[in-house]
Amino acid sequence: MSKFSVLVANYNNGHFFEECYQSLMVQTETDWEAVVLDDGSTDNSLEILQKIADKDPRVKVHQNEKNKGIGYTKKRLIELAESEICGFLDPDDALVPRALELIVKTHAENEEAGLVYSNLVFCDEYLNPKSVHKAKQITALDQSYYNFKGEISSFATLKKRIYEKTSGIDPFLKIAEDKDWYMKMCETAPVKYIDEDLYLYRIHKNGISTTQNMEKAVFWHWVAMIKMAERRNINIEDLFLQNYVSKNKYEQLLYKLDRVKKSKWAKLGDKLGLFKIFKYL
Repeated sequence: MSKFSVLVANYNNGHFFEECYQSLMVQTETDWEAVVLDDGSTDNSLEILQKIADKDPRVKVHQNEKNKGIGYTKKRLIELAESEICGFLDPDDALVPRALELIVKTHAENEEAGLVYSNLVFCDEYLNPKSVHKAKQITALDQSYYNFKGEISSFATLKKRIYEKTSGIDPFLKIAEDKDWYMKMCETAPVKYIDEDLYLYRIHKNGISTTQNMEKAVFWHWVAMIKMAERRNINIEDLFLQNYVSKNKYEQLLYKLDRVKKSKWAKLGDKLGLFKIFKYL
């Protein structure tokens, strides 16, 4: 049995996987398997994935009979994993060379921890680093955790024996399935943060970080939050109201801004240098 199972859920991202795989090839911890599950891709992903798997028996390619969504696919990946320690790596992302070594070491030193996670590095479409997102140590699912900043971030890894004490990843969730299972792991066992920049997160036009996908992520985040609140019998209504802006209020605000932009006095003030914020409206 390998020390670590790298879990890769792929949908039409096979063209990125070569770089992802190369980041595994240079890992200082070499005892790993890469379990790849293709979710009914419509491009040539399977061909690309299989070519790599044919050359390296550590890469094991599976396929859903039809598109099932990210929740189902990631849940199935954990079931397919042979190792006790697992972690998700998107096919368009990559790991730094010491990622697996540090994660395996931290799990061994923290037997009680069900989840071990690190910082992630935001990269451009060519995987050039741009900025680092620092996570932080979570000790409880309290008010400080209920936000959209992702205090638990990649590289998020789990012990299967502790994960299996939870209800697992929810196949219903289309986005934010990670937020859901992170909270379940926090409810079941301690989690451990390591202040290391281990995960390279690629931002590209078809990724989750596009504007439209980010808006969808907010919705699914709240679905996960409501499910958590139901499990724990807590009321998060006030928190929702603090963050939610109704469409009517939003449209009213846009209307008022549009009136300001069209105002001759605002335009005059801008020309005279008295209304410097005008160009940002």
